[in-house]
Amino acid sequence: MATYIKQLGFVIKNYSDGLGHLVFTNVCLHCNKELVVEERYLCWLCWEGLERTYFELQKTPTKLDQLFWTPIEIKHTCALYFYQKGAVSQSLIRALKYDFKAPLGIYLGAHMATMLNDHPVRNVDAIIPVPIHPRKKFARGYNQSELLARGLAKEWGLPVLKKLVQKKKHNTSQTKNDRFGRWDNVQNMFNTQAEITQYKHVLIVDDVITTGATLAALSQAIKAAAPHVQISLLSFAFTK
Repeated sequence: MATYIKQLGFVIKNYSDGLGHLVFTNVCLHCNKELVVEERYLCWLCWEGLERTYFELQKTPTKLDQLFWTPIEIKHTCALYFYQKGAVSQSLIRALKYDFKAPLGIYLGAHMATMLNDHPVRNVDAIIPVPIHPRKKFARGYNQSELLARGLAKEWGLPVLKKLVQKKKHNTSQTKNDRFGRWDNVQNMFNTQAEITQYKHVLIVDDVITTGATLAALSQAIKAAAPHVQISLLSFAFTK
């Protein structure tokens, strides 16, 4: 009887998934091709088109590591994919940030966790998503980095510290700034709560790293409040 009920539930789920697919047609976020039931957000061809960095396999310092050769010691860094205009990665990030696709962020976070299950960035006490200003969060409806962190945390069983660091000023968008403009734009941007001292090693999570200015400023704020805390960095993509 139990087996029959289980099989019936499986049939009903498949039927409802198929019906939902007919009523609410899903298309690939990059090529706009209609997705089959088994596909999520991208068609299989576009998933294959995501350009991997393979930073997690490199034994020598990566280009991402080199961004953070500063007085602030960063324990580990990693980014799964390269970000480039017109590429699949840009379509995913655009949908996540501007098309109100909150579930996509959690899905990508869980995907990152699966891909990096044996990477040292997992060996932390907690995850800190890069905070955004409350005004921007209200307009967007969510913080995309927090969604990625939630997907990671669910797979890795780690807490997400979304209240221990706040963005204290609503700066202009970074997208049109050059490297030096980005660094000037993030100085003294974050406030850190004293509770951060309870942790030994935290993982800062962001969607895309370009110059590393925001992550460096956030790391500085954490180190100023808790010099003993080790910091690792993880993003979905890294600008090529």
